Amino acid sequence: MGVNGNNRRILIIEDDPHINGIIHDGLAAAGFLCTRAYSGSEGMLNLAEQEYHLIVLDLMLPGLSGEAFMHSLRKELKSGVPVIILSAKDQLDHKLNLFTLGADDYVTKPFELEELAARIHVHIQRTAADEPVNEFRHKKLVLDTAAYSVKIHGSALNLTRQEYRIVELLVRNPTRVFTKQDLYELAWEEMYLGEDKTITVHISNIRNKIKRYDSDSYIDTIWGIGFRLSK
Repeated sequence: MGVNGNNRRILIIEDDPHINGIIHDGLAAAGFLCTRAYSGSEGMLNLAEQEYHLIVLDLMLPGLSGEAFMHSLRKELKSGVPVIILSAKDQLDHKLNLFTLGADDYVTKPFELEELAARIHVHIQRTAADEPVNEFRHKKLVLDTAAYSVKIHGSALNLTRQEYRIVELLVRNPTRVFTKQDLYELAWEEMYLGEDKTITVHISNIRNKIKRYDSDSYIDTIWGIGFRLSK
């Protein structure tokens, strides 16, 4: 099919078992992790149990209609998950109404599975590009900004708040040389009042903690200027 799902989770809400199965099998073969639902209510139950990267939604559903599902998804759940609508209706005013409800795309039945898969891929790639990056890597060091942790070879470094902030600044900006003033004002969030050993001591402490797990160099001293991440 030419599309790699990369284990992204797709919720398929389609009451026709045959169409649901075709979509499921085709997307699963492309690497997507698919959940099948046959009504709007069942789709809501799935959303309560699992997060999804995209929803394929039929409109003519038993019980909770596709339009009602969209209203609940956007207005009540406040979810921004991309939704691609499947419908036999092709009128312009109908499509515009769906976009007003919060649909991201529209595929008219009958449709080609390759087209649906390509549209899914585009929307997932777009939302993935908007996702914040929480993990940064350099050599064997892993910085997790969501967990406020730094690990070397999988072992957590016991860093102080300022030590963590210095590592974060260096890893996030691998080519930048930071002066002592830069590091002090950004890590302590205070005005730098002049030359002292505070930054030098903290850099030394970070290096010593890293050396417990890795003998490689992670922070270079740029004499007369400051510090930067080792290459």
